[in-house]
Amino acid sequence: MPGALDRPDPSPRVSEDAERNRAAWNAESDAYQDRNRDQLALEGGLAWGIWHVPETELRVLGDVAGRDVLELGCGAAGWSIGLARLGARVVGLDLSDRQLDHARRNQEAAGLSFPLVHASAEEVPLPDASFDIVFCDHGAMTFADPYRTVPEVSRLLRPGGLFAFNHSSTLIALAWAPEDDHPGDRLVADYFGLHRIENEDGGVEYALPYGEWIRLFRASGFEVLDLIEPRPGPETVSTYRSPEDRDWARRWPAESIWRLRKRA
Repeated sequence: MPGALDRPDPSPRVSEDAERNRAAWNAESDAYQDRNRDQLALEGGLAWGIWHVPETELRVLGDVAGRDVLELGCGAAGWSIGLARLGARVVGLDLSDRQLDHARRNQEAAGLSFPLVHASAEEVPLPDASFDIVFCDHGAMTFADPYRTVPEVSRLLRPGGLFAFNHSSTLIALAWAPEDDHPGDRLVADYFGLHRIENEDGGVEYALPYGEWIRLFRASGFEVLDLIEPRPGPETVSTYRSPEDRDWARRWPAESIWRLRKRA
């Protein structure tokens, strides 16, 4: 990828919701990195979700050596750095310029250099069919509109390419009332029409019913390979969630990892 991408656009044009999320992440980035730094470094950065299940266990991405890989919502680039060490040709993209500041520092500390793109995953300034793998661990597939991101990923992938992403499960979105600190054991939100969820910090998250995800994938040229629902161990600890949340996630799926292939 051209080196010009290493210097992010100071103010890429984005949607209103994306602007809200950029402001929220710029405000939260330093505290987020301080709070979660140790957990983000586990397994060399290559572990999935809030319970950090290792990629070596789940094998979501497979062999990345020599592959062109785009991380959508790279944050401080822990995943991208880990994949670059395995021989991937990596590009990291993030909406938040403050998160990319952390990514550049982590790149330097790791002795690595790869492009970092300051943009929304809803409109990626990269050519068609540029990548073999596009993925994110939460990241853009949580904080960008899937009706825009999924077709955009299809554009960016080569035929046969892998699209893999982890996000909060549809089920937890239905069981977590906005005023509560934890999900409960009852459904409190409507399933039909699920799409846009406003957060207290001013940001926006997205979720879809399972059938709607599948229809969107198929309409965008993907076939579903797998839906992985990672489950934390009984003693797992996380800087993201409490033991109460862990116990919930041992009963019901809190996260969903979709694996998709772009049809030839």
